[in-house]
Amino acid sequence: MSWKSLDDVEMKDKTVLVRVDINVPVEAGKVTDATRIEKIVPTIKDIQAKGGKPVLLAHFGRPKGQVVPEMSLKVVLPALEAALGQKVGFAEDCIGAPAKKAVAAMQAGDVLLLENTRFHPGEEKNDPAMAAGLAALGKVYVNDAFSAAHRAHASTEGIAHLMPSCAGRLMEAELKALNAALGDPERPVVAIVGGAKVSTKLDLLGNLVAKVDHLVIGGGMANTFLVAQGIEVGASLAERDMADTARSILEKAKAAGCAIELPVDVVVAREFKAGAANETVAADACPADAMILDAGPETVDRIAEVFARCRTLIWNGPLGAFEIEPFDAATNAAARKAAELTRGGRLVSVAGGGDTVAALNKAGVAEDFTYISTAGGAFLEWMEGKVLPGVAALEA
Repeated sequence: MSWKSLDDVEMKDKTVLVRVDINVPVEAGKVTDATRIEKIVPTIKDIQAKGGKPVLLAHFGRPKGQVVPEMSLKVVLPALEAALGQKVGFAEDCIGAPAKKAVAAMQAGDVLLLENTRFHPGEEKNDPAMAAGLAALGKVYVNDAFSAAHRAHASTEGIAHLMPSCAGRLMEAELKALNAALGDPERPVVAIVGGAKVSTKLDLLGNLVAKVDHLVIGGGMANTFLVAQGIEVGASLAERDMADTARSILEKAKAAGCAIELPVDVVVAREFKAGAANETVAADACPADAMILDAGPETVDRIAEVFARCRTLIWNGPLGAFEIEPFDAATNAAARKAAELTRGGRLVSVAGGGDTVAALNKAGVAEDFTYISTAGGAFLEWMEGKVLPGVAALEA
């Protein structure tokens, strides 16, 4: 990879524009989860240590190019100051006179947050004038927002072409982890793809079968693949109109030498609720009035065996209805096996996607994985093999 890191760029006495993602949940005017804010602290501290003055560019919510007072980044200031352990300045706009005045007033050691970039229509349009307005404020650009790297916006893509640019620590860690998982992985590689619908992950499945050695399909998606093989799944969630597509993915996988792992036994119930009466049956023996809500123990054993033979794991999506007990059992068991192998140095494990992160946290093993991506859409597009504009701009 040809992008630069903070270590490669001179920053002493320079104003450094840092694109961050601090689009955090807020209730009653207070940040309820500061994880994204805490993750940018190493980048800001390193810029300060190199003698640079960090000026933060960020979006908040979806104001669609309008000034929406309740979407002002002012709301994150207390959490940002708490994470950094210092006062943070604030400019009422991200371009123009207010921004220039605030930047000009900065002293060594200061940190400045600019108002929501999406208050300007030029941000999401990647307007060259907007990018130039941002670039005029500093001498170096740092992108530390991998989670926004799949968007070609003025603050994520346009600006990177106008000044010396590099990746921040969070972006650097993400790119290294992703390269280790799919770019240049230790083989064999296994991927888990779960979730409700095949239709939402067609690009992902199509890309992975050509790149991994084993593909474990779970969740409602697995039911669609069972239907494609002529197996009845009762009242289960399944996209019957996607059967031909599922068959074509199976054929593509066979041609590529990728082993598809589908459930061999399943946990079924008559109602979708916590603690519902359930039974484990063979995958081809789902009663007509029941629905498949989890993979069974024999399937989990097979997945564990695949993990033990592999060196790299990429995980996106749960194996069952992990939100409600006892239909979280397969996801929890597989996650714990992956964590055990990772702790033992036998597996590089990279996971991402909202449900996946929630499931691994629920299983209590998120800390044991090699890398957990909180990037959502950007992580998924990377798994699909798409070019991320924010990353490509750093490499240009």
